[in-house]
Amino acid sequence: MRFFRPILFIQAFVLLLSAGLMLISAGLASWHTEVELIDFMTASLIAFVAALPAFFFGFKGQFTLTTKQLFLVTPLSWAVMCVAGALPLHLALPGLSFTDAMFESVSGLTTTGSTVLTGLDHMPRSVLLWRALLQWVGGIGIVVLGIAILPFLQVGGMRLFRTESSDWSDKTMPRSHVLIRTIGFVYFGLTVLAFLAYLLTGMGLFDALTHAMTSVSTGGFSNYDASMGHFNDMPGVLWVSSLFMVLSSLPFLLYTRAMRGDFGALWNDQQIRGFLKFLLVVIAVLSLERDFLEHESWFEAVTQSTFNIVSVVTTTGYASEDYTLWSGFAATLFFYLTFVGGCSGSTTGAMKIFRFQIAMVVLRHQLRWMRHPRGVFATRYNGKIVPDEVVRSVVGFSFYFFATVAIIALGLSLLGYDLLTSLSGAATAVANVGPGVGDIIGPAGNFQSLSDPAKWLLIIGMLLGRLEILTVLIVFTPMFWQR
Repeated sequence: MRFFRPILFIQAFVLLLSAGLMLISAGLASWHTEVELIDFMTASLIAFVAALPAFFFGFKGQFTLTTKQLFLVTPLSWAVMCVAGALPLHLALPGLSFTDAMFESVSGLTTTGSTVLTGLDHMPRSVLLWRALLQWVGGIGIVVLGIAILPFLQVGGMRLFRTESSDWSDKTMPRSHVLIRTIGFVYFGLTVLAFLAYLLTGMGLFDALTHAMTSVSTGGFSNYDASMGHFNDMPGVLWVSSLFMVLSSLPFLLYTRAMRGDFGALWNDQQIRGFLKFLLVVIAVLSLERDFLEHESWFEAVTQSTFNIVSVVTTTGYASEDYTLWSGFAATLFFYLTFVGGCSGSTTGAMKIFRFQIAMVVLRHQLRWMRHPRGVFATRYNGKIVPDEVVRSVVGFSFYFFATVAIIALGLSLLGYDLLTSLSGAATAVANVGPGVGDIIGPAGNFQSLSDPAKWLLIIGMLLGRLEILTVLIVFTPMFWQR
């Protein structure tokens, strides 16, 4: 049992954190005299009581986690927090099943943004705040996971930026606790700036607060059934949202370097330049298509194209219009964009732009080797040689990513759903994007009508995608449990 003591202690901390967060929504419920106050207080008490035995059994002073323990702690902590996050939703919303509450909680914490809830326009503010809090906490958790944990486990994309062949090696990195504190400061600062910017556009105080949290976390939960389409008559809101979705899609590790005086770190990074160029090209293409073929005004075409493309590419999941109805070209383009994602070490999901960049370098070398079989070509990224282990990691993750999408899509089709719903539902879950494609789960749809087995399949997909798949799969292999 000595092996599980620190694991239990961390789960106790997760439950206590959840209990504390519930008190924030309880406070808002008390301020507005909402009956949901009792539900949030009850959920907080349940989480607190559940944490006590795990805390006292697992507490053993200071401890250091082994790699094996860290592999177990990572998915288990997310699972425990998802269950805790579902509890107040299940209690506060009459008729909401535990499956639906779990779906909403997992979608929130993984910053996917898919929802099973309707009537958001008239929902208690305490519940809306809870949804935003889930995404905000999930967002910072994702950054810490991507920068501090996954590289140690030799899984995440940030391995590329923590190798000896990079200027971002451990020799130039601050101590872990200092790094995490700095990242937290950047994350909180971006949230405050987004809140103030939303206020300047004319958005109300509560909407500005919740949308700031869900924009910076690239989560996509909105307070309205129409999502950000509720603000279509306020284009400034869409532009502010686009800006902060992009800012939150950049590597937070580079923000910390900029704060330490390396102000050129952001622009000089190959990943960031590639990401921004990709966005500009796709936005320009779709804007021209909207302007010339759909006969929209130039400003409207650029505004709607920019907002919805940024939302999907950054895996935020907001929608201002049902873009799948724009044209066949637009619907196909948005489905492809589902897989892209932002930069590694950010709050975004999906494949991440650096994997596509490395894949392009490898493919170029493959063509050169076909022409010059005896040639030696070094794989370089950001001016540095990429180790073979990183290339293998990119190839391995890509395979498991698309294999997971394929298996979940097959499972959904076995449950009776059409090809479009099955494929886009699996893709949007694993990529943590939010809306799918089609009439059922498209930007104008909702996941409420899906069966419970389908929702549990998507819950698994959201968690696998957020934890970069391999972190979870390895726990279920026999070799993991061998001594």
